[in-house]
Amino acid sequence: MSHFDEALIFDPNGGMPRLLEIMRALRDPDHGCPWDIEQDSASIAPYTIEEAYEVADAIERQDWPELEKELGDLLLQSVYHAQIGKERGLFDFDSIANTIGDKMVARHPHVFGDESRNKSAAQQTVDWETIKAQERAGRAQHGVLDDVALNLPALTRAVKLQKRAARVGFDWAETEQVLDKIREETQELVEAKALQSHEHVTEEFGDLLFVMANLARHLKVDPEEALRAANAKFTRRFRSIEAALSERGKSPNESDLEEMDALWNDAKRIEKAARSPDVA
Repeated sequence: MSHFDEALIFDPNGGMPRLLEIMRALRDPDHGCPWDIEQDSASIAPYTIEEAYEVADAIERQDWPELEKELGDLLLQSVYHAQIGKERGLFDFDSIANTIGDKMVARHPHVFGDESRNKSAAQQTVDWETIKAQERAGRAQHGVLDDVALNLPALTRAVKLQKRAARVGFDWAETEQVLDKIREETQELVEAKALQSHEHVTEEFGDLLFVMANLARHLKVDPEEALRAANAKFTRRFRSIEAALSERGKSPNESDLEEMDALWNDAKRIEKAARSPDVA
């Protein structure tokens, strides 16, 4: 490893230069790690997504020491992509940092330019979207939906697609119209199920989910956040069922739906009572 800066690599206070040097050593074709050398941006993209979710998880749990570690893992992903880009002559870490720096300055003229800071958050959001539209036009992305990332979580991407379409007037004016569409799509799903066509059922189920995402947008609800909360609630209540069954000397496999449903309702009543002491 003599052609690397070993003093920097083993310096616990080496900061960003240390991490960049470590990645350069890991990717070295003669002295690096065989696994790291074999990777490319496509092969590590799933890890990048996973690390972003783990950052969000630590924040949701308010585990700040864990957040520090997860942010480091996510930063490593950026360093990894930067090293691969440098090897291919495409970009490097400095050019990435400069690009995002330029973008932040350009998108905040009320901080770094002559525009007034005396704006509401809503007006700043409108201004931000206007600047982004100008940037897309400069990149010859003329389609309204052109740069909505394909690999976003499906519900999040659905909302982003709908927001883009809404900007040009392709949207329902009233929430009740979205509810009507949900009823329509639900009926179409029932009809598809009756035909026993899995392909048709899948299509109609997707349509229903898409409209549900639209309802979330109209209600100003983040569907991913709402579903995460529902997942957490289900997990919490099912664990209550397991605990109650354990007290009876049983496991879920030794129970039945009627018993578990009754225990579910018990857990539900306890949660409601805990939230509101006045609830019977």
